[in-house]
Amino acid sequence: MAASDPVIRSHQKGRSVRVLSVDLGTSNTVAVLSAHGRPPRVVEVDGSATMPSAVFAGEDGNLVVGRDAERRARLDPSRFEPNPKRRVDEGTLLLGDTVVPVTDALAAVLSRVGEETTRQLGGAKPDEVRLTHPAQWGPTRRNVLMAAARLAGLGDNMVLVPEPVAAAAHFASFPGQSLTPGRALAVYDLGAGTFDIAVVGATQNGFTVLAEDGLPDLGGLDVDQALLEHVGREVSHRDPARWQRLLRPETTADRRAQRSLREDVKAAKEALSRHPQTEVPMPEPFDDVLVTRAELEALVRPNLLRSVELLAATIRSTGMTPDRLLGIYLVGGSSRMPLVATLIAEQLRVVPTSLDQPETAVALGAHHVPREGIGARTQTQPVQSALTEDQPTATMTPVRPNFRPPTPPSGGFPAQQAPQPAPLPSNFPTLTPAASAKKKSNRRLLIGVAALVVVALAVVGGIFLLPSNSAIPSAEDCASVGDKDDKGFTKCLRQLAGTVPDNNSCKSGVESSGLDAAVGLSVTCTLSEDYQVSYLQASSNEESDKQALAVIGSLGGDTVRADWTGNGLTGQYQAAVSGGTGKLVFYVKDLPILGVLSKVQLRDAGTPDEIATYWEKNVQPGTS
Repeated sequence: MAASDPVIRSHQKGRSVRVLSVDLGTSNTVAVLSAHGRPPRVVEVDGSATMPSAVFAGEDGNLVVGRDAERRARLDPSRFEPNPKRRVDEGTLLLGDTVVPVTDALAAVLSRVGEETTRQLGGAKPDEVRLTHPAQWGPTRRNVLMAAARLAGLGDNMVLVPEPVAAAAHFASFPGQSLTPGRALAVYDLGAGTFDIAVVGATQNGFTVLAEDGLPDLGGLDVDQALLEHVGREVSHRDPARWQRLLRPETTADRRAQRSLREDVKAAKEALSRHPQTEVPMPEPFDDVLVTRAELEALVRPNLLRSVELLAATIRSTGMTPDRLLGIYLVGGSSRMPLVATLIAEQLRVVPTSLDQPETAVALGAHHVPREGIGARTQTQPVQSALTEDQPTATMTPVRPNFRPPTPPSGGFPAQQAPQPAPLPSNFPTLTPAASAKKKSNRRLLIGVAALVVVALAVVGGIFLLPSNSAIPSAEDCASVGDKDDKGFTKCLRQLAGTVPDNNSCKSGVESSGLDAAVGLSVTCTLSEDYQVSYLQASSNEESDKQALAVIGSLGGDTVRADWTGNGLTGQYQAAVSGGTGKLVFYVKDLPILGVLSKVQLRDAGTPDEIATYWEKNVQPGTS
């Protein structure tokens, strides 16, 4: 089947196969159905082509999704998560007082799509389900997506399709846009949560990702935040205290006001893609704010330039130049911003292409990926092996019948490692690097070698920073309290505390950390007049996760989140400022230990970045 064939014509027992493609996005989910031999069409859920990927946890424990979730959020925003996909690495969500596994949240969204599809099929279910995912997602994240689909009852015949591959197939499905073997296309995907760039090449069997990269801190949500901050600078002087309550709500009324304001800011951003100016309605006592497209573009230009620079670098990594590509294809709802196309044209001297609706391109394209291009692996394989006739392109991954994906860990997932760019086959156009380019390449190599040396030294240094006479504790070591040292720390807790107890006054208890001392052994150390840190060894990993979620759930306003390593441990931390107090909770993967750094000086709670910097310099295991 040709890549540009607009209809899937596989048959089972003489009938056309019902194929459902689902693009579960950060902000919106799009589903496309092909049945009864007809061309693929978008499945409208609740009367719209896009369904919000939002979830709301009711007091009865049931999850509500989509527009119903958005409506319920007006009553109690604390039980609402608008972007569960963006939190795929966290394992669990705290919605109100309900702990919801991320897998369950994603499954609820997929289940709603499945229910509507079955209704439109007269009670029948799809024969095959294709799920799209970012090209950079590793096995852990893909397993979460597959587990969610199984929980949603989408069946056993599931196929994973990398989003840029689906986008390239959609591009090639249009008349006059044939992506023939040996040609390549750049896919610029600016969605709500992230920015992803991929160079996709066509092979004899389908498509393959030649190179890909992305920016996790750039998306439509970040544009919304920039515009919100701009509006705040315009009006906050009118009533600073009221504005702070909008940013860091502590009551249900404040949360409702914040949610309404964020919706109006998002709507204003979208209107500025169509009009030169618009107004943002503001809650009392603030006046409405007039914003212009020029103001918005000035706010986001630096970050969009970063995306275009990354686009150029990713294309260069394949040995090609923008003019050698078949085109640069814009997908993702945020790519509608006129500045995106303008910057690409200015910087790369190529006018990008936008076809149809960018929000639906990936879901529609998943239908056009050739079925014979389905491989047995999800990782992008080298292009040279993809070109051989006896080895299909690894563009999609079928899920085996009766497959049971492993249960995701309850704590934070490790960062996903992106596959390295594949070598180009001889039929893809390449450029011979000039001498200056070789020097630049050599310089990068030297920088890379130097970085490896620094990492090696850091690892060695970290070993020497481990507490004396201690191997890295296992889950079994932390299962019971055991012996304590003169500061009240067990061997397990001391691994997390590092040298903090050696240099500070410590005592039993959790003080103002928000932890529950009754669930395990706890110690608090006073670091300065402003800071103290509490450590907890819980009775189980589940109890540790629950404590971490309780503290995280109490943090309001802007947050800072990152992975960390030290003293042989790995985990995540999250910092925020709320109600005049700043907190940072740090927890450990697969061990029932965690800590909370509190800035207790009420006159100046600081910022999340400030607290995170203090933690990294003074508290993080291996650095204190």
